[in-house]
Amino acid sequence: MPIASKYILVVSMDIPADKEALFNEIYDHDHIPHLKKVPGVGAVTRARGEPFAFAMAGVVKNVEHTGARYTAIYEIDDPKVLTSAAWAKAVEAGRWPAEVRPFATNRSHAVFKVR
Repeated sequence: MPIASKYILVVSMDIPADKEALFNEIYDHDHIPHLKKVPGVGAVTRARGEPFAFAMAGVVKNVEHTGARYTAIYEIDDPKVLTSAAWAKAVEAGRWPAEVRPFATNRSHAVFKVR
């Protein structure tokens, strides 16, 4: 499915194995619903990094996933969405701040303009 927004926010992080089930449950059923209510936030897609192989120039290369294990891609209308009062309120809502955020490591955030 094509990206419908002008920008994407890519958030990646690791979570300890003993917190993964809680992390996924809260992310999908609590955190994302709060953030999707923010004006200017569209679709959200989550992914988990995996090892893979690809062929190039006649050679198959095996690649281990070395980045953060989990990534979420938020479609946003403008980077200013991320400094709005609605965003600030949403990221502090629900169970995420107390039950997940303290355990998230290797976090990164990046914004890209869709071409």
